[in-house]
Amino acid sequence: MRIEPRQLPATLPFLGDLPPLLTRLYAARGVQSEAELDKSLARLIPFQQLKGIDAAVDLLVTALEQRQRILIVGDFDADGATASTVGMLGLRLLGAAHVDYLVPNRFEYGYGLTPEIVEVAMTREPQLLITVDNGISSVEGVAAAKRHGLKVLITDHHLPGDELPAADALVNPNQPGCEFPSKALAGVGVIFYVLMALRARLRSLGWYESKPQPNIGELLDLVALGSVADVVPLDANNRILVHQGLERIRAGRARPGIKAILEVAKRDAARITSTDLGFIVGPRLNAAGRLDDMSLGIECLLTADANMAQEMAAQLDGMNQDRKSIEQGMQREALAQLKDLPVESMPYGLCLFDPEWHQGVIGILASRMKERYFRPTIAFADAGDGLLKGSGRSVQGFHIRDALSVVAAQHPNLIAKYGGHAMAAGLTLPQENFPLFAEAFDAEVRRQLREEDLTGRLLSDGTLAVEEFHLELARALRHAGPWGQHFPEPLFHGVFQLVEQRVVGERHLKVVLKSECGSVKLDGIAFGIDRDIWPNPTIKWVELAYKLDVNEFRGNETVQLMIAHIEPR
Repeated sequence: MRIEPRQLPATLPFLGDLPPLLTRLYAARGVQSEAELDKSLARLIPFQQLKGIDAAVDLLVTALEQRQRILIVGDFDADGATASTVGMLGLRLLGAAHVDYLVPNRFEYGYGLTPEIVEVAMTREPQLLITVDNGISSVEGVAAAKRHGLKVLITDHHLPGDELPAADALVNPNQPGCEFPSKALAGVGVIFYVLMALRARLRSLGWYESKPQPNIGELLDLVALGSVADVVPLDANNRILVHQGLERIRAGRARPGIKAILEVAKRDAARITSTDLGFIVGPRLNAAGRLDDMSLGIECLLTADANMAQEMAAQLDGMNQDRKSIEQGMQREALAQLKDLPVESMPYGLCLFDPEWHQGVIGILASRMKERYFRPTIAFADAGDGLLKGSGRSVQGFHIRDALSVVAAQHPNLIAKYGGHAMAAGLTLPQENFPLFAEAFDAEVRRQLREEDLTGRLLSDGTLAVEEFHLELARALRHAGPWGQHFPEPLFHGVFQLVEQRVVGERHLKVVLKSECGSVKLDGIAFGIDRDIWPNPTIKWVELAYKLDVNEFRGNETVQLMIAHIEPR
């Protein structure tokens, strides 16, 4: 693992009266003006810039006026669950008489608005179908819905294929011709924008002359959760959405389901950060879609009953424990496949398959293997009927969805279907095609990446002076974000004297450190350490990459280093 300095612009921007350290941190993350740090809702990009937004609102106004039956078709991950919940609650707030949701079970129907899921939808007798967090690639599904006489509104954020579905309206910042400046909206962000546009139209039509205007800002806790959990880039627009949602949660105004998940995870809602959304709440919500049916997660977010929310949060927590156990077993099996392979013989693009692997957990497995071997990785599971389903995770500088497009173009009929983003993608292929696909994927990775690209790299924001290890700075950094994808939490590095070391849990290293000059004593923790190395009483000096954090214990707050990388010095 290499620790490299994060690049700063040649000239630092003026960002008001910020401390010099925060100015450097923001500048290194591309912030160019003080306005980009304004996290008020007034700074959101106007919804009018979304292509298709007027047609979408036309459909929805008609549906509300005619009291049509609306059915939302979502996805089975946290973005899809929050988007489905936002759609349900938002449309009810705005006056929808009949609105329901349907989430395809990943093991029966797979992803998106397929013709098969349209047949299931028809049992609900809808008049308007709305997709959230899917639909941009559902050419056949939309055609099936239209044959049934349904109106279809697609809201999505995934990259489109060569052909767009013939929906009545399509809202996606990544569709051709859309000039919306932020291409990073999550699926939940897109449906929230549609609701903003709908409320504005209803206001102009006089719907709120004799009654209060609904506050759809009540949904921002869900928007924040889905955006962070889907790991979309936190550009200035997404940072506003996430910040506003976090503020609602910290103020005790979150949905009962979010409160309950935090409580079962023993997290204080008043101190929650974007990291907690991504690593604490998101995985528990995702566990339902990975192991069973995401409807449990959606119902937990929808309910207004705190007791019901507690019961469902406990079920989600139990599922997440099961998911962890399954994942650990799959990791051991994946490592066994690779243990005898010399590093120089290892593919640049890893493709892993075991017939016993769980479909719902292969995405996490791919992520773990990518983090261990620093190369694009796709993990496959048996999907039945002679097909494999794969979930891929990529490294910086390699657009995995575009790479699949290249492979598909070079080898027609090799891949049955695919889709995704720069950093994550999914695909389906016949099992007999796996060896050829693995070879073709590796060749495409080798075409784009060099050997030096396949080594771990941490970007550091520099070293901290002795006088900077204090609570005020740690608190300021915690709330200076929100931090996330493409806007990473500040990471520092330095050499420290190792005073104490012990393992807690199974693989977590608690340490007591002294600064290099020996004048400051600090606590630190490193998660998931290598037990072949740690603990080791012969190691007296270490080089760390770390985040400055606040540790609370029995009401007392102290500075703690969250260690991202540790090696003997």
